Amino acid sequence: MFGINGPEFLVLLIIGILVIGPKRLPEYTQKLANIVKELRRMAAGAKDQLKEETGVDLNEVDWRKYDPRQYDPRKIIRDALLEDAAPAPAAAAAPAMAAAVPPAPARTIERLPAGEAAPFDTEAT
Repeated sequence: MFGINGPEFLVLLIIGILVIGPKRLPEYTQKLANIVKELRRMAAGAKDQLKEETGVDLNEVDWRKYDPRQYDPRKIIRDALLEDAAPAPAAAAAPAMAAAVPPAPARTIERLPAGEAAPFDTEAT
């Protein structure tokens, strides 16, 4: 489960016995068991709450649909590029439509008079 094989588990168990001591080991084992039970209870509660709020049962969700490994970025880009190149007749009509659109208004830039300090709001910083 945690990537620990048999010999590693035995080494950890021996270190645990030496550090904690044989007298307190059952107490700490019970605490660990209680923590695991509480985490499982919390996970089940979160799953139930999610089902109540969204109305979706997690067991019924098709997780393969959300797998990012199924998407090939090269294919997505290729399809997007070919999609833009396909409508050639509409591209020919684009210059005619551009002539009918009025030009954008000119931008005006307001400048402060020479020697005047820029406004500064002490409460905003």
